[in-house]
Formats: sequence, C-alpha cells, structure tokens
Amino acid sequence: MKIDSSSFEKVEELKYLGKTLTDQNSIQGEINSRLQSGNVCCHLVQNILCFSFLSKNIEIKIHRIIILRVVLYGCETWSVTLREERRLRVFENRVLRRVFGDKRDEVTGEWRKLHNEELSDLYCSPNIVRVIKWRRLR
Repeated sequence: MKIDSSSFEKVEELKYLGKTLTDQNSIQGEINSRLQSGNVCCHLVQNILCFSFLSKNIEIKIHRIIILRVVLYGCETWSVTLREERRLRVFENRVLRRVFGDKRDEVTGEWRKLHNEELSDLYCSPNIVRVIKWRRLR
C-alpha cells in the first residue's frame, strides 16, 4: 500500500512532553514558554515569600527548588544565544530582587533596588546560565 505524502500537513510547532518543538529548530519559543511558566510559578509562590517569618535561606531554597526547576525543564537540549542568556539572567535577577528586597542607601538614606553585582554577591549559587551550561555537559 502506497502512502501519498501530499496528504500530510506540515507541522510548524508541536508541544511534546511539555517541550515546544519547531520546524526551524528555534529555541526562542521554548524559552518564552519556560519564562512564562516561571512567572506564573513566581506569582503563585509570592504569597509564601511575603511572610516575614521566613528566613532568606528558605526563600532562596524555594527559588532554587521550585521556580528554577520550572524554568529549566528540558534545558539540556537548548542551544542558547547571547540574547536568550540575557533574557534568562534578567528573569533570575527579577526573582532574586523580590527575594532579597530593597536596600537602604548608606549615603542618601533612600531605599533602592539591588544592583546585579550585589545580587550575585548575596546569591552564592551559580547563575541560571551556568546551570544550563553545566546541565548540558552532564
């Protein structure tokens, strides 16, 4: 029995096992989807993080165990460009700013957001891009 290939449709995008596969082998759609899921997860966890009796270590563990796992699902197959690395770092810094909160400036006495260098000093774990590269090497 012969199968006529003209009767098949071309599939441009397919969601399979939670991953988005495209005919162009573009990873941008997958990263967009993962960052959206991470934002939703972060929003859901925000109610827990706002309790004042939680220590920063617990909040960091929640970030690392819950939010990062949602974002990094399937990252072993990603070929990340510099633009996508930047987007991932921006997401991580935004979440870490929520965890660590604002800082009072010693000179002016006004509250300000933490700078990226301050965040990397406070967050002792490797950044999200290093985690992706490390998982790809495993």
